[in-house]
Amino acid sequence: MKKSFLLVCTLVFISISNAFAQNTYDFLNLDMSARAASLGGSYVTNGDDPNVIFYNPAGLGMIKGTPVSFSFVKHVLDINLASLAYSTDLKKIGRVGAAVEYINYGTFTQADQFGNKTGSFGAGEVAALIGYSNQLDQNFYYGTNIKLIYSKIDDRSSSAIAVDLGLHYSLKSQLIDFGLAIMNLGSEMSSYYSTKEALPLDIVFGVSKEMEHLPLRLSLDFHNLNNNSSNFGSKLKAFTFGAEFTLSRVLRLRLGYNNQRRSDLTIGSFAGLAGFNVGLGLVISKYNFDYGFSSLGLIGAIHRITISTAL
Repeated sequence: MKKSFLLVCTLVFISISNAFAQNTYDFLNLDMSARAASLGGSYVTNGDDPNVIFYNPAGLGMIKGTPVSFSFVKHVLDINLASLAYSTDLKKIGRVGAAVEYINYGTFTQADQFGNKTGSFGAGEVAALIGYSNQLDQNFYYGTNIKLIYSKIDDRSSSAIAVDLGLHYSLKSQLIDFGLAIMNLGSEMSSYYSTKEALPLDIVFGVSKEMEHLPLRLSLDFHNLNNNSSNFGSKLKAFTFGAEFTLSRVLRLRLGYNNQRRSDLTIGSFAGLAGFNVGLGLVISKYNFDYGFSSLGLIGAIHRITISTAL
């Protein structure tokens, strides 16, 4: 069974590496967790946070206890997002997780073809996930999610189903972790109109290193490895980098960088602080409070808050 899972992951990776296309449901690629966002989105090697279900389901297998986490994201204008993630261990079966993420795009003015205002309408999207993870071998984990997605604009709607596949390997002696995830592999079940669109497929590989004599963990992820560029350097353009400093038992400082975001938000030759992220983590009793700030350059900034605890 373990060999079959590895074979399936390999075949899927090969078959979709050149299948990148324009897609919808892009909210699936937004960072929900304040901690993950402040690290630039470098989270494919995480193994101690239920929010890893949004990045690599294999990471669920390393979590201890029964954690639950709620996140709220204040995006630009009146766009807001929220998510809830949970994980627990099922004896002799493995570890499971469940999560939901929701985005509300706000209210828009409705008008006819002549520009006459006829009212207002809203738009939003939601995704529900069920995840499972277990061990392939010592320090080697696999995981998968099943994801149902729904999108609505006024009286129009669409729906989709997707799966996520992931692997996580820990090199304990070197304090190094490796992660590989194939996210949003699926298709629409119903579309807004007659044409179906592709989901935002993302193949991610990452590595993280915990410093032996410093309270510091460094993470580096490469996203969109499925893009069809013939230039190898272009395939590695969408990288993210994160650094998490443990200042004390109750306080953590986080810094992150997202290269693709900075490139996308560069206007002319000016990008400002676009792509840079910063955050704080605070532990009070049994609760973890995380805050993340992400710069969008001239457009503005995103603020995230996450509250986590163990049940």
